[in-house]
Amino acid sequence: MYEGVVQDLIDELGRLPGVGPKSAQRIAFHILQAEPTDVRRLAQCLMEVKAKVRFCATCGNVAQEELCNICRDPRRDLSVICVVEEPKDVVAIERTREFRGKYHVLGGAISPIEGVGPDDLRIRELLARLADGTVTELILATDPNLEGEATATYLARMIKPMGLKVTRLASGLPVGGDLEYADEVTLGRAFEGRRLLDV
Repeated sequence: MYEGVVQDLIDELGRLPGVGPKSAQRIAFHILQAEPTDVRRLAQCLMEVKAKVRFCATCGNVAQEELCNICRDPRRDLSVICVVEEPKDVVAIERTREFRGKYHVLGGAISPIEGVGPDDLRIRELLARLADGTVTELILATDPNLEGEATATYLARMIKPMGLKVTRLASGLPVGGDLEYADEVTLGRAFEGRRLLDV
């Protein structure tokens, strides 16, 4: 264990997702050995991100304005919404260049073990977007794991009675995996082969 601010830095870095104690220590010592201008630039970037970045008022994606770039794009197909768990999933799907509709970011997935229920997600906002009748298809692109499947099933059961076409990304994505780790070809094929959900 280190003294004072060094240990504080290691502890704070260790709170980041995917950063264990050893990685936190390596990053901390990298910062300690870096040029002061580099450290200031990193600190400034962190402060700017926190100050300037928000979530899109329409879809929940990250944005620097009220609406994200995708929601502001008039070339997007308004009749199709792709529902994802996190903003990073939007980036993964955009890399495929297969989807030209709009997105809806739930902000997570239903997970009773972690205490996340439907009311903790942006489901009410999704229903509000569907109310005007513009959307004809909803693509459920939640992660192919237990929580993602539970969320997709919940949404499908809720939305199918509205008369919308509800589809789920096709297989090809590994079960138990996250969308952000899928390569463009696999994710593109999954989009092409999406299927109707029978609930």
